[in-house]
Amino acid sequence: MRFASACGFMLLFLAACERGGPRSGKFDGESALGYARAQVEFGTRIPGSPGAQRAGDWIVARMRERADSVIVQSWIQTLSDGRQLPLRNILARFRPELADRVLYVTHWDTRPLSDGAEDPAQRRMPMPGANDGASGVGLLVALGDALKKTSPAVGVDLLFVDGEDYGDFGTMRDVLMGSTYFAAHLPSPTYRPIFGVLWDMIGDRELRIKQEQISVMQAPEVVRRVWQQAAEMGHDDVFVEEQTAFPITDDHIPLLKAGLRVIDVIDLDYPYHHRPSDTIDKISARSLSIVGDVAEALVR
Repeated sequence: MRFASACGFMLLFLAACERGGPRSGKFDGESALGYARAQVEFGTRIPGSPGAQRAGDWIVARMRERADSVIVQSWIQTLSDGRQLPLRNILARFRPELADRVLYVTHWDTRPLSDGAEDPAQRRMPMPGANDGASGVGLLVALGDALKKTSPAVGVDLLFVDGEDYGDFGTMRDVLMGSTYFAAHLPSPTYRPIFGVLWDMIGDRELRIKQEQISVMQAPEVVRRVWQQAAEMGHDDVFVEEQTAFPITDDHIPLLKAGLRVIDVIDLDYPYHHRPSDTIDKISARSLSIVGDVAEALVR
């Protein structure tokens, strides 16, 4: 009976491994959630605010502890109304000596307004940005833990961009500012990663990621690479073979325009998007672990 029980357990274990159960990966979803929580505890990360200063300093410090090198791009952005806004991108590089590279991107700022709120009285409130901002930061910092423990097979660049969510997406004024700046100030004139992924709003407890339309049209081979990796790991219930209902305006667009093969991995069906209810209890370590496992596997 002991032998039979052991065999049965082993079969269950192997089946779980095949469908995304226990495996030998280094990514830690609980750590990612903790890093996201740390960002939220700084308060709103609106560019130019004290919360943004503290949160950005924290990212720089954490990545200097993990990466081989860290580049900080700081500049003053002139807004459409003439105001000036301090912004900062943070680029953490692993194995910077390698020519073959993968670029991972997330934004770390939060929106000044909760314009998605159902209650008009809440629409002037800043949003906490647990999923829309902090989840991507948590993902990349936890990925940095994994890459420090075991070096990737290729060079990896983790880019935290600022000023994504500041302005008006209807007119495209004062949005995607950090990714636009990076696209114009690449690490080198010949910088062309093998592929890139923008990870945005990937911590939702009810995570279901569709294939974003612009990504499918302009970098279909990268979409296939990511979704195939997810399927092989048993995560095809999260990375679903279905396109988004419409093209999504996000930080991958300036990078695609610069010739970088970057796709958007995003769950825009998140019900708390641009609302004051985008709080830390709405995201989970399990969702972060699924996405982090895929992100790590892609560079191994």
